[in-house]
Order: sequence, then structure tokens, then C-alpha cells
Amino acid sequence: MTDGLVIPPGAGRKFVTKAQEVTFKVTGDHSRTGSLFEVVVPPGFDVGAHVHTRTEEIFYVLDGELELLAFEPDERTPEDWRSWRGSDGRRPVRAGPGSCMFVPAGCPHAFTNPHDTPARMLFLSAPPPDHEAYFEELLEMFDSGTANVDAVINLREKYDIQQITPLRFDAAES
Repeated sequence: MTDGLVIPPGAGRKFVTKAQEVTFKVTGDHSRTGSLFEVVVPPGFDVGAHVHTRTEEIFYVLDGELELLAFEPDERTPEDWRSWRGSDGRRPVRAGPGSCMFVPAGCPHAFTNPHDTPARMLFLSAPPPDHEAYFEELLEMFDSGTANVDAVINLREKYDIQQITPLRFDAAES
């Protein structure tokens, strides 16, 4: 491809389920270096602390507020990443619009929406296309009603996502 790409607001390939909304803006079909998604994070959604061995990610908060983690803790406790502490005293942070989180490969990270209103973020994943396929399969699971914790964990493992703390995708589970 020698031409660039302009994606107007609201455009892109959109997946909407009861649990999540993801709009693919730039994919591996367009770029060799990264995939770009706009993600609506529903109230109570907690991706759980996890790590990738080969993927870098950047999260940029557009609307709302998320709680973010991107560091190796003194101890990886298996239940709740929100209590983690880094050896330098670092803790998870509340992040509003304009906040950005960079996650290199191998770095434990997580985000949650602890509020009762949706948040929106821009999410860059490199290299493509693993996260594109992951999102497609995950959202199909949500849509078909086959999403349960074990099925989602198995899917995440398939796409180089090693879960450390539980994923919570139902506000009632938070």
C-alpha cells in the first residue's frame, strides 16, 4: 500500500456486544507495525493483570477514568492486581482523559473501569495481527453467550496473553 488512510469519527470495523465495543481503526491489512483500536470499557470490566512475551501496547484514555497498572510488582498476588506495589513504591493509578500507558513486552499490566459509566480508550498493539484475531474471537464469544472465565482464559493463552489475576467481564463480578 502506498496511500495513507484517513478514518473519520465513528468509522472502522465495529464489533458491539453486551459486554464490549471495539472498533478496528488500523489493522495488519494497513500496517506492518501495529493495530489501532477504539475500545469502550464497560463499568466493572477488569481485564486482569496479564503479560505478553512478544507484544507491546499503548493505551490512551479518551473519555472516563480507568485504573491502570504497568510494572512488575514485588509480589504477583493471584487475586487482585489493584493492591500490587512495585519495588520503587509504584502503585496502580487512576487515569483520566489524555492519560497514556506504554507496556513493553514482558511487563505485567492491567486496566479496569471501576465506575458506573463506560470509559473509552485508544489502544495500539504491535505487531499486528494477533490482537485483531483475539478481539474477533472474544467478541464472538460474548455475542454467542459462550464467554465464561475458562473459555476466555484459554483464548487469551492462544494469543500470547498469560493471565496473572482473574479477568472480570461482568460488572456483577467486580
